[in-house]
Amino acid sequence: MSRMFLAPSRYVQGAGAIAELGIHAARMGTKALFTGGKTALNVCGSAAEASLKDHKVGCHTEVFKGECSYKEIRRLMGIAKANRTDLVIAAGGGKVIDTGKAVGHEMKIPVLAVPTIAATDAPCSALSVIYSEHAVFERYLILPKNPDCVLVDTTLVANAPVELLVSGMGDALATYWEADTCAKSHKPNALTGACPPTLSSLALARLCYDTLLEYGLQAKLAVEKKSVTPAVEAVVEANILLSGLGFESGGLAGAHAVHNGLTVLEASHAKFHGQKVAFGVITQMVLEGRMSKDVDKVLDFYLSVGLPVCLEDLSIYNPNSDDIRKVAEAATVAGETIHSTWFPVTVEMVESAIWAADALGRERKSRLGSSWAADK
Repeated sequence: MSRMFLAPSRYVQGAGAIAELGIHAARMGTKALFTGGKTALNVCGSAAEASLKDHKVGCHTEVFKGECSYKEIRRLMGIAKANRTDLVIAAGGGKVIDTGKAVGHEMKIPVLAVPTIAATDAPCSALSVIYSEHAVFERYLILPKNPDCVLVDTTLVANAPVELLVSGMGDALATYWEADTCAKSHKPNALTGACPPTLSSLALARLCYDTLLEYGLQAKLAVEKKSVTPAVEAVVEANILLSGLGFESGGLAGAHAVHNGLTVLEASHAKFHGQKVAFGVITQMVLEGRMSKDVDKVLDFYLSVGLPVCLEDLSIYNPNSDDIRKVAEAATVAGETIHSTWFPVTVEMVESAIWAADALGRERKSRLGSSWAADK
């Protein structure tokens, strides 16, 4: 089977990059459907529209309704057709960008992704995660190509809530561990069908992991002060570009499957994608029997930046056996990425791993929390 490496056609990142939007949009079309959530449009809409106008690109702005569902995809398609747009610009977080990618695919027009937060690696991928209108995971929509351009203004990212950057670290950290699983199993990539991962994708996945461990805490502290520093630039690149390239070409495994399983519990819906993926990484590591020193390193990083280490951190308080059984069942349905592991995976195995991961996280949190309190 052939190996495969996927990437967006162009990636642009830097402080003030939103002013360059028109330069890149003009290469792709003459009139854009510009969509984003209310917050994203508030922080970048005027600058984006001014840049488009300066480069003679027309624009119809439409507020995104909040969920990457088939209903929202169809609604935006109708608006795009009615306004005769030949380009989609999606600004904001992962769900609006995934929706924009799906609209562009259905209409066969270019897509320009403008993440205003660094909470997920969605902007770079040829994939849309489809949810129900009630925020329950439904399926992965595999797209024939990646976005034509991804433009990231790190000033916008640094001015967003720091929790979003940290959530992105949780999503990005999974990249290495899931790609490593896919490399070990030599099973076809659940997203592309390719096997095994390219050397490039594995190297990028490892670089993503190392970058987070080196600069994650620095970046968090800088963004708490609304500052753009080299550490912030490094972590934004890790969260969006390195993770996007690494997960798509390297493959997904248990961490994202556990995330998908957790969405069946309504208590988890208020938590960000990357926060649930972060707990999924610990569950995957337990399931696969990873070395304690590696698990401890991940847990310590989580605690340093504020990522969840146990179910309670995901607002799942005192879950019963039926709750965790439902999560495990959803995480192991046929076709889920957890089956990328190099051994057969059962519901019972995942159920046990979730309980054990929760216990490990609570123990580490209690032990290190006590020592940090003493240090302070």
